[in-house]
Amino acid sequence: MGVKLAYETWGEGSRPLVLLHGFTGSRRAFDGLRPLLGRDVRAVAVDLPGHGATPLPDQRGREAFVETVDALVALVDSLGQGPVDLLGYSQGARVALAAAVRAPDRFGRLIMESGSPGLHRRQERAARREADGQLAAFIRSRGVDAFVDRWEQLPLFDGLRQLPQERKDALRSQRRACTAEGLAGALECLGLGVQPDFWPELHAQRLPTLLLTGALDSKFTQIARRMATELPVVWRHAFEGCGHAPHLEAPEAYAREVLGFLQTPWYEAPQFDSPMTAREGRVTS
Repeated sequence: MGVKLAYETWGEGSRPLVLLHGFTGSRRAFDGLRPLLGRDVRAVAVDLPGHGATPLPDQRGREAFVETVDALVALVDSLGQGPVDLLGYSQGARVALAAAVRAPDRFGRLIMESGSPGLHRRQERAARREADGQLAAFIRSRGVDAFVDRWEQLPLFDGLRQLPQERKDALRSQRRACTAEGLAGALECLGLGVQPDFWPELHAQRLPTLLLTGALDSKFTQIARRMATELPVVWRHAFEGCGHAPHLEAPEAYAREVLGFLQTPWYEAPQFDSPMTAREGRVTS
């Protein structure tokens, strides 16, 4: 039957927006945006496999990644609301892109925050699978608390350490609510090493796409710049003073960018003479 994704809805708007959290998150990851987006969208906040109330797939590796993407498309179909918009953060951004590539007719617009199309070289994917396997073994042997202590010290999350203590405590509590097997299994099912390489697919991706990063997160800002040269219909914005998680570090500015993108009148998929023509005037920073 395949994995079924747990989710909840919130917001008063009529426009459906599927929200996909990052690793160690859950459907609650975007709760801070409720007062900022809730009047304009009907959010569908999803628990990805191994997080929240969604179980892990029976398989591991690339088959599990594909199964997760199929489950997301099935969830969208079950909503019965026609094409929906997708917003994903980090791990969730990778899953969102995979779904848009797999079933573009199900989606209207795509927002990727601190995401990647994958690793282009086979050796890089193999090395990442090995690293994720070692991290999964650490989680299983040492437990969630020890892992969270290690995870929160990564330079990637320097920006989050500047949050008020109350918000840092809430984020830590959400992370510690995960299970060891859920997190370890998620690395084996959704990690960058098992994700297909979607770089070659970007030139054919016709969904209007918004790429969001923190300007202090140089790695993912550079990835976004590269993606913007490949995607035909794209906007890009880097939030000054932010790291890997702008939706937590600058929620008001983040919400303005998201709503501005979603509310901009659009038109049918354009027919351009060349990829360069498609990109002119579409990228902002």
